[in-house]
Amino acid sequence: MNRLQFLSIVILLFSFVGSIAQEVESTEQEKLTYYEQRAKEDAKFEQSQELAEEEEEEFWESQKDYERQLKKRDKRAYKAYMKGKRDAYAEHRSHCDAHCHHSDHYHTHASFYYYHNEPYRYRSYSSGTTIRTGVGISAPSVRIGL
Repeated sequence: MNRLQFLSIVILLFSFVGSIAQEVESTEQEKLTYYEQRAKEDAKFEQSQELAEEEEEEFWESQKDYERQLKKRDKRAYKAYMKGKRDAYAEHRSHCDAHCHHSDHYHTHASFYYYHNEPYRYRSYSSGTTIRTGVGISAPSVRIGL
């Protein structure tokens, strides 16, 4: 009888722990999905706005500040947010043409989101290391002397 009670308690305990683990995992996934959705909404707003130069600079500065704070607070949420932004900007780019009138600030930030979250024109490519050696390859030669 004791053995049966012990086994039932162990099974109950494992099922309880398993349900908590699933709950934590689903909450984490919901949080990441929330940040991706938030990024898409933010991108849509950014693509549709038309502000004066000074207001636009202030807006983009506050946007960068939000992203910096999110990165400090929760790196996984930041990555999900940036993925959402990248996806939204890529989607907009596929149908953006002459009817879209975006400012220079917009294009600078769009390149940051679109090109793997790095400013496109400031990408640093590694110069690599070149090693030169004195080894050469030549065809064998045969000489006959008379």
